[in-house]
Amino acid sequence: MQTADEEGGTFLSGVVLAAGASRRMGRPKLLLPLRDRPLLQHALDAAAASHLDEIVLVLGEGAAQTLEALELCSETPVRAVINEDPSAGQSSSLRLGLRATDPRAVAAAILLGDQPRMTGALIDRVTLAFRAAGTPVVRPVYSGPHGDRIPGHPVLVARGIWPEVERLRGDEGMRSLLDRRPEWLLELPIEGEPPGDIDSWDDYRNAAKAADAGE
Repeated sequence: MQTADEEGGTFLSGVVLAAGASRRMGRPKLLLPLRDRPLLQHALDAAAASHLDEIVLVLGEGAAQTLEALELCSETPVRAVINEDPSAGQSSSLRLGLRATDPRAVAAAILLGDQPRMTGALIDRVTLAFRAAGTPVVRPVYSGPHGDRIPGHPVLVARGIWPEVERLRGDEGMRSLLDRRPEWLLELPIEGEPPGDIDSWDDYRNAAKAADAGE
């Protein structure tokens, strides 16, 4: 992880949201093994491989178990914060993560802990676009299998609009905010499908097959 001072740029934080309860899968999905590492570790490794200056990890239920599992296989520097009430929705984790960032941060890249196909190169593409943009938000837009456009992550959010993020409630995320303020957004076209979420056992099995195939 290269620092902003070394890069000659501005300080950018990464906020990895990982406080969900995984109720649809019946067990903590972020600790499922993928290439002999917890699923969550892949998202953290991608952030560490990028030019982000810090990684803030937002955990919820079972945080101690998750941190123990990560410590066994991780050299990635991460600062964890715990959402004591993740039932309040994703917006509560987003607020908590932004509040925990370094005061020097001019923006944060919002990442999801259940996207093991995220890469450092992809994060850097979005951060470079943010540095050149005149908008406070940059969001990648991927190509779907039928040519449709799919908004995804990471989403770069400038500190100047964090007060608006603070007003989000429940499962409202950046998408609902940007629906109201589209002039804040620059969309960055990315070829190929997004690094999909692991929301079901089928998703996990497909990710494991892809990992075994070296994809």
